[in-house]
Amino acid sequence: MKHLKIILIFLPAFFITVSCHISRDSGSQQATTGKETTFHLSKEEKKEGYKVLFDGTSMSQWTSNTDEYVLENGCIVMYPKAGYGNLYTKQAFDDFILRFEFLLTPEANSGLGLRHKMVTTQSGYDGMELQILDNEALVYKDLKPYQYHGSVYGWIPAKRGFLKPAGEWNYQEVVADGDNITVILNGTVIVDGNLKEATKNSPTDNIPASLFYKKGYIAFLGHNSVVKFRNIRVKELKK
Repeated sequence: MKHLKIILIFLPAFFITVSCHISRDSGSQQATTGKETTFHLSKEEKKEGYKVLFDGTSMSQWTSNTDEYVLENGCIVMYPKAGYGNLYTKQAFDDFILRFEFLLTPEANSGLGLRHKMVTTQSGYDGMELQILDNEALVYKDLKPYQYHGSVYGWIPAKRGFLKPAGEWNYQEVVADGDNITVILNGTVIVDGNLKEATKNSPTDNIPASLFYKKGYIAFLGHNSVVKFRNIRVKELKK
């Protein structure tokens, strides 16, 4: 989340060491050899044209801040050092469906960049951001509706009440289809909005051009919190 100036209290160690085994909710498969867990697409996802962006064994399809974002026990884990850092897909996307799982630590604050430009400076943002946030943390009780988890940050608020508690895995699907953005969290649609509709009553000077980029990278936008990601796959939408 951009602009939140809150000092976060770091979490107990047991949250950091939660296993990254694949949940049954993901609808996909895993193969385990020793301590290594590999994510595989389900037969349905293969037929539908999904491809794996992170299988639990390699971050080869990601770039930029691989210092704070590390491979650990089948997950991509953000361990903040400098404070704010972004991890980007090497491939740019225009319209797509993204599926992934994430685990929040107490008071976690992060972001998911869509059609993002690659920014390597600290606190760098250049694209659309979906909020990733521990909604129930008291420190966030007075936020604006469009600052809670799943929201298109600053523009389209998400429904609340469907996020699992910190320390538990969540399953999320994001559909970016032109100006239409849909977010499905743990099986419930929490965002079903249109960017042009959301901005139609705002002065032109207040609407960032980055909200309407046609193509860019998928990114995890670090905000000084420990967050885990796993089982990441994407399907490009063909016109």
